[in-house]
Amino acid sequence: MRILLISDYATPTGGAELMMLSLRRALRSRGHDARLLASSAHPLGVASEADYECFGIASILRGFIEVANPSAFLRLKQALREFQPDVVHVRLFLSQLSPLILPLLRDVPAIWHVAWYRSICPVGTKMLPDGQSCHEQAGGACLKHGCVPLWAWPPLMLQLNLCERWRGVFNSVVANSHWTAGRLAAEGVGPLKVVWNGVPVRSRRPPLSSPPVIAFAGRLIPEKGAGILLSAFAKVRQRIPGATLLIAGDGPERSRLARDIERTGLGPSVRLFGHIAREQMESLFAAAWVQVVPSRWEEPFGLVAAEAMMRGTAVAASRTGGLAELIQHDETGVLVPPGDATALADALLDLVENRSRAEELGNNGRQFALRHLTEEVFVDRFEELYRSMTQSIAVAGAL
Repeated sequence: MRILLISDYATPTGGAELMMLSLRRALRSRGHDARLLASSAHPLGVASEADYECFGIASILRGFIEVANPSAFLRLKQALREFQPDVVHVRLFLSQLSPLILPLLRDVPAIWHVAWYRSICPVGTKMLPDGQSCHEQAGGACLKHGCVPLWAWPPLMLQLNLCERWRGVFNSVVANSHWTAGRLAAEGVGPLKVVWNGVPVRSRRPPLSSPPVIAFAGRLIPEKGAGILLSAFAKVRQRIPGATLLIAGDGPERSRLARDIERTGLGPSVRLFGHIAREQMESLFAAAWVQVVPSRWEEPFGLVAAEAMMRGTAVAASRTGGLAELIQHDETGVLVPPGDATALADALLDLVENRSRAEELGNNGRQFALRHLTEEVFVDRFEELYRSMTQSIAVAGAL
């Protein structure tokens, strides 16, 4: 089967991007001809791995192409003509490629695989500036709450309107969690299927050893909650001076976090690695007693939590979004209220002061991941969707 994957980025820098690259690799290993079309933008300076590339830009000037990217339209048109895919699988398109690509998909079986809230929220988080969850439809509310500046509001609203107008080109819409599906359905997107993300099967980490290690991986932006973790870790270190915190990731909050680490005297206990490859991260995190996902926003899925569970590492995460769907409290991890540094510190202390509990939760999480969160299960589901969709269209065309 010829499968064209489409995403704004083809860099191994974020959860959605990693999923598309992993999907391409897995489909190829099963004998499919899978190719990826993406923009030339490369956040964090990481090279793109696209097969087909159009113009993209990783700066504030991106706003000029989000509504209409002629380069994406022309490149997709060329790829469809040359490759003639049996199926097109679209993951992200609103940050670079623009809705301008959608009319080209009218005559080819197409799946929209939704990874976040960008199609119903111009900032993609459904979170208000004060940190509260937003339950209003995009429009005047975005100005009223100060989510977007006045100069950016008209093009963003036009973009979302074009997305809604041309959404009908997709034969199927797939969400990465039931939480995401519910958020989309509440605003008229659907009908939806749900396919959880999958992660590579890995060997179980070695037995835990002292002193305890706490790990975090993610973009260093306010929504990911690294600042909350730092406050919680300061309380942990008061009780366990030898505890260590590993932070892997980069982003606009890195400088501020570095200053806070020095200001609070945590420098010897916290290591900021910046962006590192997945394999290097897995090696570093093999010693972690607990991996923390302290997100302030409603994570649509929580890929880093799934990776930690596969490794056999206990997870402490915010009770919100897809994280609360993946993690069973006190069975495969612990859940705390988002934004509550005290509750997070208590949860971490409960784990790092009780090695057997950390081992038990980590083992339970690994068993759950092996049953439900493998790449094999993930690819199986999409292969099934591809075949079902193309067969249905063929039958309909024959009638």
